[in-house]
Amino acid sequence: MQNALRYKNGKRSWGAGVRRHKYFYLMVLPMVLFYLIFAYVPMYGVVLAFKEFNYSLGILHSPWNQFQNFHEVFGSPDFKTAFNNTLLISFGRLLIEFPMPILLAILLNEMRSSGLKRIYQTVFTFPHFISWVVLSGIITSLLSDQGVLNQLLEAFGMGKNTILFNNGSFLGLLFASNIWKEAGWSAIIYLAAIAGINPELYEAASIDGANRFQQIKAITWPVLRNTAAILLILAVGGVMNGGFDQIFNLYNPAVYQRSDIIDTFVYRSAFTDATGFGFSTTVGLLKSVINFALLFGANFIVKHGLKEEGLY
Repeated sequence: MQNALRYKNGKRSWGAGVRRHKYFYLMVLPMVLFYLIFAYVPMYGVVLAFKEFNYSLGILHSPWNQFQNFHEVFGSPDFKTAFNNTLLISFGRLLIEFPMPILLAILLNEMRSSGLKRIYQTVFTFPHFISWVVLSGIITSLLSDQGVLNQLLEAFGMGKNTILFNNGSFLGLLFASNIWKEAGWSAIIYLAAIAGINPELYEAASIDGANRFQQIKAITWPVLRNTAAILLILAVGGVMNGGFDQIFNLYNPAVYQRSDIIDTFVYRSAFTDATGFGFSTTVGLLKSVINFALLFGANFIVKHGLKEEGLY
């Protein structure tokens, strides 16, 4: 009878599996609760995109306003600017920043000295643990109008730099600083994939006369390709995020025209410009829908166009 309860149709029942692996489920439980409380439960607030929010009535009892919030969002020139900037910055990150961890992992793997390799890996990984609040303070101290760099330039009779106040150079600063901060951390997953390669493959290729570049092309890259494809799908699925922490802590009104993204626009709409929670919720909903479509589109292209394994 006990075996009959434990097994059903020749398979172990779900309850028996949970009891058998209860400690694994206990380890997962905090993360499940985290997403339930902070991600799924607040989703009911999305209805604000279709309502005229009234503080006294609350979210559920506020009157419906059909699609008025959407008309206001699409009619806002600031939203159009933020939308275009988000696409520009995010696709720039894909083209410029995304390949850097792959290149860094390959270069670290090619180092002969294991001790020197660990030192470099530590140096490249450490910036990830510096918050953008601290890092932006350092960058501002160096590049601001009265910063260290401008004082040095003035001492040598040269003109001041305008990196923080010029739209073009500010975008370059965004890409360069994010590469410096995150490339080493992102390279870890590629190094883990490379670690699974059998060293005998390199030895056999060397005996056959293959140089280091040919070995990378024939052995290392095929192993990294699937990992890179999956991470690319995730990166495309987050295109509309843009990098709020970095931009919010670095930008200023002088570069709003090229650096104001959807997330910073939503922040100002909700807490500075007092456009209302319905307006900012609508912008956030549009961003999530676009990210959702891009994620599935990128997964389809990778699976059916590039013939690589996707997320599902």
